[in-house]
Amino acid sequence: MKRSLLAGLLTLLMPALVLAGEYDLTVDRVKIDTGDFVKEGIGYNGASPGPVMRFKEGENVRINVTNNLDEMTSIHWHGLILPFDQDGVPGISFPGIKPGETFTYEFPIQQAGTYWFHSHSGFQEPDGAYGAIVIEPKGREPFRYDEEYVVQLTDKHPHSGDRIMRNLKMMPDYYNREQQTVGEFFSDASKNGLMNTIQDRMAWGDMRMMKADVEDLQGFTGLINGKGPEQNWTGIFEPGERIRLRFINSSAMTYFDVRIPGLEMTVVQADGNNVQPVNVDEFRIGVAETYDVIVRPKDEQAYTIFAESMGRSGYARATLAPEEGMEAAVPQMREPARLTMADMSGMSGMDHGDMAGMDHGNMDMSGSEGVSDMDQSNMEGMDDSGMAGMDHGSMAMGQDGSGDPFYAKGSGLMPMAASSCPTPT
Repeated sequence: MKRSLLAGLLTLLMPALVLAGEYDLTVDRVKIDTGDFVKEGIGYNGASPGPVMRFKEGENVRINVTNNLDEMTSIHWHGLILPFDQDGVPGISFPGIKPGETFTYEFPIQQAGTYWFHSHSGFQEPDGAYGAIVIEPKGREPFRYDEEYVVQLTDKHPHSGDRIMRNLKMMPDYYNREQQTVGEFFSDASKNGLMNTIQDRMAWGDMRMMKADVEDLQGFTGLINGKGPEQNWTGIFEPGERIRLRFINSSAMTYFDVRIPGLEMTVVQADGNNVQPVNVDEFRIGVAETYDVIVRPKDEQAYTIFAESMGRSGYARATLAPEEGMEAAVPQMREPARLTMADMSGMSGMDHGDMAGMDHGNMDMSGSEGVSDMDQSNMEGMDDSGMAGMDHGSMAMGQDGSGDPFYAKGSGLMPMAASSCPTPT
């Protein structure tokens, strides 16, 4: 009788007795093979991307991070609600982790959903120092699924992060491979008139920009879970299963337009927050954003996960299939986009003549040498973790004024930007 009473008491107390999870991470020099090229980079536990870290809402975690590099490092827990001194931003929340030292992060898990972690020191993040975070909720999800996969996107370039920055500081369109041509000028003149075309080119010239300035970095290989298009990361499913895909954009600069030809996607979360489910054929994911979607492949065939860059200069590709080795057709990339004045930072209602005299070159506040060695964290005055608790789903308004966080564009529905950090911080 006493034993049964004790057992019952323990059962009542169990929800309050949350044991801490403890994890170990090492920061290492690694080789990154994209299928197109091999380069030295930085990873966690000997690989890039690092491991998928799985937490449970309500638990307290300890994460021991050992720096095996010959330089300072840090880890920022992107989007997590935690004490400021555990946020991992050198110079703001802590000094950083010195070479050879181990730093222990300790914080409670106060939320659920899909997030990610990355270095906040120098250019270590674009050089490979990133990984995924999956947090299980205390209660039941408001949607059902049978299997799940993390789909972590990035843009891997043959050049190192500091070299890319030096080149962009020297020439902003250094990596632009879609420059406008004389032929395009005559084509526009034939269609819009010579004077209109000249005036248009002069307006862009006054801003020291071109219609082709859609993305800063071209010449990259898109990766999904560390695999290039030819290496073809594959997720296995049983026909009829509901598959949850946790999309994370860990790119340094690239926005991806994501589609799975033959499968409709139901978006259920944005930046870790549940949203009113909405069916889409395609969505755009910005830098640092996460979107969770559910797909239900009913046929015993392969499906291509296709993520092409917003500027159509590169793509990432993976496969969902009933078994390894199966492949589906890879779509052709669409025509490169061209900017219009209406695209200029949402300033379509402004008189762009007011901007024409602005010398953007004068905004360069440091030389290339200083920038290459600069810890990016020193430029971050904002702590993005404080915004992670906001319900982006309730804030996002469609262009039609509806409460949906999606709006119609092109062949599918595209999400509005909901990232708490629009730059890769």
